[in-house]
Amino acid sequence: MEEMPRKKIVIWPAYVDKEKTRSEGRRVPKGLAVVSPTVDEIKEAAEELDLETEVQEDKSYPRNWWESKGRVLVYRDDESKESLIKKISELVKKNR
Repeated sequence: MEEMPRKKIVIWPAYVDKEKTRSEGRRVPKGLAVVSPTVDEIKEAAEELDLETEVQEDKSYPRNWWESKGRVLVYRDDESKESLIKKISELVKKNR
């Protein structure tokens, strides 16, 4: 049987930023979010979950194009993006 290609998803710091509203891009409940997460914290949390990551420092979240906070590319197998974002957010919060 042929192996399924891994999917690449983008995780922006805004997804787990407590200071953002849902309409500004936060994708986790405020209780799981952290203040001003960095791409390094997100990368570290994703690597704790044994995921391959790639940081792109020079990227800007489209809703905040004037802020260049970067993004993290995460290669996943079959987990949903939402559950992955929640797990990463929990780890970022725990690691602080």
